[in-house]
Amino acid sequence: MTDTVLAQAVNINPGLAAIGYGLGAIGPGIGVGLIFAAVINGTARQPEARGKLQTLGYSTFVLSEVLALIGVVVYFIASNR
Repeated sequence: MTDTVLAQAVNINPGLAAIGYGLGAIGPGIGVGLIFAAVINGTARQPEARGKLQTLGYSTFVLSEVLALIGVVVYFIASNR
């Protein structure tokens, strides 16, 4: 009887991986919005600092997006098992 139960087991790992990546993509999405909102706000307050703010904004944008790319890699690793 235990053999039939094991044979009927369903692999739910790909579905959970998709949900996990979807939840994991929320953080970088919010982060990118906050980063560029701060850049726009800072440029409006002090226009001569625009170059420095954009450089800082793009560098933090890249760091935030790396987290999303790591989530994609983890999703594919988890869904292929």
